[in-house]
Amino acid sequence: MLNKQEYLEEIEQIIVDGDEEEAAAVVAEALESGISAFDILNDGLMTGAKTVGRLFETGEFFLPELMMTGRALKAAMSLITPVLQSEFAGNMADSDTGVVVMATVQTDIHDIGKNIVASMLVATGFEVVDLGVDVPIKSIIAKAQEVNANIIGCSALLTTSMPFMRDLVDLLKAMGQRDRFKVMVGGASVTPLFAEKIGADGTAPNAIEAVQLAKRLIREQRQQQAVGV
Repeated sequence: MLNKQEYLEEIEQIIVDGDEEEAAAVVAEALESGISAFDILNDGLMTGAKTVGRLFETGEFFLPELMMTGRALKAAMSLITPVLQSEFAGNMADSDTGVVVMATVQTDIHDIGKNIVASMLVATGFEVVDLGVDVPIKSIIAKAQEVNANIIGCSALLTTSMPFMRDLVDLLKAMGQRDRFKVMVGGASVTPLFAEKIGADGTAPNAIEAVQLAKRLIREQRQQQAVGV
């Protein structure tokens, strides 16, 4: 049997290789050996996903590799999400939750990071409405209005797609709806400075910190509502 570090390194490599069946098998073994779902997510799956994103950005990976990685991650997440829900039930899961509408913005079909964040949000008590990929900003806003969302979460891997995040914030302002929703943005090239420049409410470098950010934004939103801001 492998030790903890060997399991995590193997899971990372399996994600890079995009091996769906092996991802499920090794993650199941790792869980049975006593490795926490959090460590598998943070130090195995997410590390592999970041490597794939970097390889895509440098032109070493293309769409087929991304799709294979996505399927491998989906298989792994189907095993660890229920465990995460149990592990986090006593600490991160609390009243600071709400409804999050998530989507990869139009012209971008990459959803690896978005799916991981969505799974973590669900595991910690949020209701997530995932619209998928290549979603027009008007459709994102319309769904957020329909479900009375607290947060809109937008993802983009391609730098050419990132301007649509600014367009979404600007459209919310033009509609007089900016104060109604908190806006989180994410993706391999999204930085805190970019989020600030486009007027978003924040970004996070990984799924765990994305949950922490979402909870903070929920608290801020409720405090603002309480004082009538």
